[in-house]
Amino acid sequence: MRILIVDDDEIDSALVKRALSTSLQNSYEVKEADSVAKGLALIEAETFDVILLDYHMPEVNGIEMIIDIRSRPNLGNTAIIVISAAQDSSIALNCIEAGAQDFIPKIDISHVKLHQAIIHSKKRFEMEQQMHESYLALKNMAETDQLTGLHNRYYFDETLKFMIANSDRSKLSVGMLALDLDDFKHVNDSLGHHAGDQLLVDLVGRVKECLRINDGFARLGGDEFAITLANVHSVEEVNMIANRILTSFQKPFLIDGHRIKCTISMGAALYPNDADSRVQLVKCADIAMYRAKQNGKNALRFYESHYQNEFNRRFLIQSEMSEILRKSSFRLFYQPVFCADNDQITGVEALIRWPESPKSYTPDEFIPVAEETRLIHDLGQWVLTTALTDLASWQRRFADDFSMAINISALQLQDPQLTKKIKDETTRHGVLPSTIILEITETALLEDDEVTRETLHSLSSQGFQIALDDFGMGFSSIAHLNNFPIDIVKLDKSLQNKEPNVNKKKSLLEAVTIMLKLLDFIVVAEGIETESQLLVCHELKIDKIQGYLLGKPMPAHMLEEKLLAQSA
Repeated sequence: MRILIVDDDEIDSALVKRALSTSLQNSYEVKEADSVAKGLALIEAETFDVILLDYHMPEVNGIEMIIDIRSRPNLGNTAIIVISAAQDSSIALNCIEAGAQDFIPKIDISHVKLHQAIIHSKKRFEMEQQMHESYLALKNMAETDQLTGLHNRYYFDETLKFMIANSDRSKLSVGMLALDLDDFKHVNDSLGHHAGDQLLVDLVGRVKECLRINDGFARLGGDEFAITLANVHSVEEVNMIANRILTSFQKPFLIDGHRIKCTISMGAALYPNDADSRVQLVKCADIAMYRAKQNGKNALRFYESHYQNEFNRRFLIQSEMSEILRKSSFRLFYQPVFCADNDQITGVEALIRWPESPKSYTPDEFIPVAEETRLIHDLGQWVLTTALTDLASWQRRFADDFSMAINISALQLQDPQLTKKIKDETTRHGVLPSTIILEITETALLEDDEVTRETLHSLSSQGFQIALDDFGMGFSSIAHLNNFPIDIVKLDKSLQNKEPNVNKKKSLLEAVTIMLKLLDFIVVAEGIETESQLLVCHELKIDKIQGYLLGKPMPAHMLEEKLLAQSA
């Protein structure tokens, strides 16, 4: 066992050496140093098992040497025993707290006691090392995401606190990027969670290549990540890094033999420009990221103050919507659909409305929030149940082929249980599927998703009619008419002439209508608001008509009055 004695007193040093030499375990290799500086130099050059250190040293005392040794990783693997002429217990405690393993008054030194102290100190030091390694392992687990190896939310929060405190001193900004993978759920659902996990790991590797050495990168949970940028001089620095990341995602990922085209949405915010605290900075970056998603995804958005008002409004809508759903207090309005041949009401379209209240929101405001928060599934179920309850009553009272059109969102089409849910409701209400028209928009068909395709074919095979809404609005594709089981095409109101005698738009409407009729679709004209528009629909022999000229959306009791008048 190699031992280093650090003592400036030759007599005391000789006493210690004599005790070591007369020990029964006389296998010590001893070296001496008469100053702290020489002792540290020897430790740097050689390896020792135990250091016997005098407390009272000139220039630098023993405690300072202990602290110095323990602060240097390459010098910290040696047990330390402090020896001192003083017998003060407070000195002993100070030495132990500084990192020594034992303390022996010089008056108590004997070969037996010294040997025991060396053995015990060495073992104690080994145990302390094991405990420290366990602590570091636990600390690493507490601060690290186990899948990606990135820091987790806890470490991210602690680091951001430090960076903001440092920013206040340096007067430089702290930048934050909030990242969220677009449509990650689709990868998990179609390829499995193993593929999703591998995509996250590969994503991390790709993003790291775009970052500077001191930039922080953390996984906050799921497919949410955050990047922290210290000492930012300008917005352009943040913009440059974010655009590098966006560019890196242009190349597809290869996962289990599948080429996955993956995009990412990012929100950026700066402290103190946009926020005055850590919590506010995170919130601002998140709000900007959600704005990027709302604007089509695969983009970067910097935080702007008016986003906060929009975010607060959407949060209020979400909170109120959950409560309204719980109370089932939404309202359904019904817009009549007329047969063009005889101007009779043959069916209706169910349209959801916010309850009457001081704060009211339009469907264009609350439906997107319902989709983002996945409340659309509960909302859709409420619409289905309420609409079919009314339809069953009207079919019994007026006509058994009276139809009901119900709007289905793209997210609902991703639900594998959608066909069963709708079929169960029609059975429970005694309504034939052929009298139910399920309206979808072309945006739901843009990605030509396999789950959407299967759901639509399943619904069609059960006898439900599928209507393509807003045809001609901007995304129209003839391929949709061929690739999906469409029965009805609803022409968007943008195809209607608002000015009489405008031949170009009329010719376009005529061409589209002729094509659809040749393909044997039922054609419905939406947005009919003038007599001239109605006349054109009759001339083109469009099958059904819907619009404010003939009937606005109305509550159930008002529709019943119209149906009673029609049947009289």
